Amino acid sequence: MKIDIFENSEAMGMAAGKATADLLRTAIRIKGTANIILATGTSQFEVLNQLLAETDIDWTKVTMFHLDEYIGLPDSHPASFRKYLKERFIEKVTFKAYHLINAEIDPEAECERLGKLISSHPIDVALVGIGENGHLAFNDPPADFDTEQPYIIVNLDEPCRRQQLGEGWFPSLEAVPTQAISMSIRQIMKSANIICSVPDERKAQAVKNCLEQKVSNLFPASILQQHPHCSVFLDVFSSKYLEKNKL
Repeated sequence: MKIDIFENSEAMGMAAGKATADLLRTAIRIKGTANIILATGTSQFEVLNQLLAETDIDWTKVTMFHLDEYIGLPDSHPASFRKYLKERFIEKVTFKAYHLINAEIDPEAECERLGKLISSHPIDVALVGIGENGHLAFNDPPADFDTEQPYIIVNLDEPCRRQQLGEGWFPSLEAVPTQAISMSIRQIMKSANIICSVPDERKAQAVKNCLEQKVSNLFPASILQQHPHCSVFLDVFSSKYLEKNKL
């Protein structure tokens, strides 16, 4: 695991976006195509902006998957991850293909559909973050480290739901859905490269737990320690509790 710490979230996001772009260019040059997982949330704002600024990427050779979506939430809702990705990215490039999670239909059938698709598209680079409770995608603690299913139905714990409320996506805790479809831990770990971006002081304890504690499903993102090509991008605020890797 490679860890870089930046003065602010803007510099962090720019660096993560540039690193992602380099990985995409390499995959396209070698294979002719590339497959990417895009994440959502406040941790990805600057990352995605920088990725869009990399004007020499041939997006018509790129297939996109995304990490998670709330069950039952329409894509017109401000917190919908489909809405987020469409407005912030998909409408601004021309992908070879993109596969969004439709969590308004039978979730088990949707997991099966997406699982078949991603199984035939080995991922070159996955963009992820770390939640305030240490979650990776919507795999809240204790996360399932064993399932081989690419997409699974998960229950969202209260700390996770409070994070969504705190970030302003919902008007009340009661309005935050209690279930989601999430890419599984093992599927994320199958990615050839992982770019993990984590800004903000509110993530600092989770960053310490996931990067410095032993790998445990109680700290789901700690599994990233075992990935051979994972780069973690932090700012001075999210890294403030780390004993290692100080500026």
